[in-house]
Amino acid sequence: MVDEAKLRQTENGLVPEGEGWYVLNAREAQWLDNADFGRGVTFEGDARFPALGINISVVQPGQPLCMYHGEDEQEDFLVLSGEGLLLVEGEERPLRQWDFFHCPAWTQHVIVGAGEGPCVVLAVGTRTDGGLLYPVAEVALKHGAGVREEATEGKQAYAESAKTTETPYRGDLE
Repeated sequence: MVDEAKLRQTENGLVPEGEGWYVLNAREAQWLDNADFGRGVTFEGDARFPALGINISVVQPGQPLCMYHGEDEQEDFLVLSGEGLLLVEGEERPLRQWDFFHCPAWTQHVIVGAGEGPCVVLAVGTRTDGGLLYPVAEVALKHGAGVREEATEGKQAYAESAKTTETPYRGDLE
């Protein structure tokens, strides 16, 4: 039998503690905010999900979800609301609500907010401790989502990025 994990109330929302199953409403969860990469919720606490990552990200027009990259694992993305611009394998593709992007391992990609308001994206990806590549790519640099020197670690790729802070959910997406 699997025990239920406890949800701890913090000043920024609920955070799961330890291993186990739980139900956590995104509005009640602790969110992360970054001036460069928007805000989002990972639904994780001190125990990271070992096999599957899932999050909801919110970016404004012109704001990327992260740095342009490829990795050794599959990721998938669903635009829940708003518009985005997919940068994939050196190309630009517009995204709108309910567009689904399947990203096989090593596909170089990032989503950038577009349109007139926030873009809300559900992201799901498998996890290992495998490879990661942040390539130098003109399409990514053009949108403020690229590195100027190739990197294989997030620490290098995000060295000059804004600090991420914990924050409560903001109800401005309703």
